[in-house]
Amino acid sequence: MPGEVGTNDDHWRSAGERIQNLLDAMSAGGPAVRERAEMLVHEVADLYGSALSRVAASVPAPTLDRLAADELVASLLLVHGLHPHDLQQRVADALERVRPYLGSHGGDVKLLSVADNVVKLQFAGSCQSCPSSSVTLEFAVEDAIRAAAPEIEEIEVVPAEKAEKVIPAASLFSKVHANGTSWHHVPEIASLTAGEVGGFAVNGATVLACRVGDELYAYRDRCPACLSSMAGAVLHRGTGASPAVLRCPRCRSHFDVVHAGASLDSDTHLDPLPLLMRDGVLSVAIPAGVSG
Repeated sequence: MPGEVGTNDDHWRSAGERIQNLLDAMSAGGPAVRERAEMLVHEVADLYGSALSRVAASVPAPTLDRLAADELVASLLLVHGLHPHDLQQRVADALERVRPYLGSHGGDVKLLSVADNVVKLQFAGSCQSCPSSSVTLEFAVEDAIRAAAPEIEEIEVVPAEKAEKVIPAASLFSKVHANGTSWHHVPEIASLTAGEVGGFAVNGATVLACRVGDELYAYRDRCPACLSSMAGAVLHRGTGASPAVLRCPRCRSHFDVVHAGASLDSDTHLDPLPLLMRDGVLSVAIPAGVSG
């Protein structure tokens, strides 16, 4: 499991934002200053791009594949059109990376096609049964695809029960984007041992996380039955398809941790939160406005 992200990693991840902030600051000097600043950035980018192109041309394909697995190298290769993998493979690889997370919540995704910078997907399992889980898992998929293939213009989802009907990504993910969901590094969650439950303060919200075997799960710290905090909750061994059950210490409601937090007593469910490796560090996505 990951440890803390190094200072150098944090520095390059925010480079794009710093460059944009500098360009915006230069706008105060007038249009001419802004234009010259942009020209300078383009010249430097072209210079490094030309050098990177020569390096890539001299590196054996297996070596270039390994280099492209690095987050920073991959981003530079993409910017300069030098990534060794085509769009189809990069999207497929992104889905493979996120598929274990989907499976941990009882969901899955199938890549139907990649054409004209449009990706068509089909979700299964919890991705289409529980509304909260659906939004959570689909957001994780979109995030993975956008990172691996920034040139993608649209993601369309074809429902499994009606394959001819297409749901535009803009509509599908509107709830997530409207809520201002953002990612936050939480390497401390990785320290949980098997069967352990913990509460973690993240961006003003309390994240309830637990480990079942090798898998980590994260939920909003609120019992949907009594609307109280789940602080003090413990994991119990379930039966059959429910290997781990989280019990609210106040109202005694039971929730299936492995299957999107579904209640074993009613039709309610815990609110799952995406918990994924991003940029080499464990991260959780928190919707704006979620607190407590």
